Amino acid sequence: MLPRLVRVMQARHVTGALLAVSLTAIFGCLHLLSEVARLDDARVRLERVVIPLQFGKDPADTDDDDDIIVIYNKVPKTGSTSFASIAYELCKINSFNVVLIDITRHGHILSLSDQMRLITNITSWTEKKPALYHGHVAFIDFSSLGLLKKPIYINMVRNPLDRLVSHYYFLRYGDDVNPAKERKHTGDNETFDECVSRNGEGCDLKHLWLQIPFFCGQSAQCWVPGSKWALEQAKHNLVHHYLVVGVTEELGDFIAVLEATLPRMFLGAVQLFNSGSMSHRRKTTKKIVPKPETLARIQQSATWRMENEFYVFAVEQFHFVKHKTFSLVDGEYVEKGKSFIYNKIRPNPHWL
Repeated sequence: MLPRLVRVMQARHVTGALLAVSLTAIFGCLHLLSEVARLDDARVRLERVVIPLQFGKDPADTDDDDDIIVIYNKVPKTGSTSFASIAYELCKINSFNVVLIDITRHGHILSLSDQMRLITNITSWTEKKPALYHGHVAFIDFSSLGLLKKPIYINMVRNPLDRLVSHYYFLRYGDDVNPAKERKHTGDNETFDECVSRNGEGCDLKHLWLQIPFFCGQSAQCWVPGSKWALEQAKHNLVHHYLVVGVTEELGDFIAVLEATLPRMFLGAVQLFNSGSMSHRRKTTKKIVPKPETLARIQQSATWRMENEFYVFAVEQFHFVKHKTFSLVDGEYVEKGKSFIYNKIRPNPHWL
């Protein structure tokens, strides 16, 4: 009897030991799973911090890409219709809004009260974010009106004489988009050369003074032809307030820079532009190239020299941006991509 009792007791001890080992293993596995889950959660939280940093975003900024506001305060006769057509096509694909700022009486400056109404409306119109606003309106400094978060400004410039000549003939012959529409000087067949030779009003150099004031802004001095202060202010604003300013003569490159920089809105813009249907919209029906003597006469003026100086400045800045964004490979531009990372982040997050 005694040996049998011993065997029973030994069996119970073995069973208890096995149970203890099993329970220990189970609790060990549960603890391990818990640790894995904790580490995985830590990894996810770390990615939430590091990934925005890798893309140049502040982790403390809770706004996302859907809060973007882009303002394209387009200068007349610089290819704005072609660009706007691409934006209207892309807005359906990339899910953003395009809104025209339609200024009455074809003015380019707004009263102070209208400036406040405009910035209040577009920054608080949540239902229309993200949004691209476009219109023939001079630059508005949102920060000077008390707004901390500023919109993203973009624009294009064109050779000032080419722009003036194009505008001159557009007012007389219209374009291929609305050929039947009667323009301001419909029926006036005087050439640009003839107008300049007699000092006509339609080719007055005050009409040349436009790209500088558009970038200078809403101040009175901006609209004084030949103002050196306006020229310097326009340069300052271009560098400090615009994401990128393209060149009409290089419209495709401007679109490529935008797609690389703001893919939330402009992803697919290059392909759309290269398809051909969007590359050139609203072409002036009739233009006569000015004679060399006409150009030489205009280029003697201080107004032309300043407008041309601003144009050259803008072109140099655009080329700098473009060459920093792309590499030329086999005759094609290839985006360079991100050239920086964040490293040696201290102190470590407390939850690691």
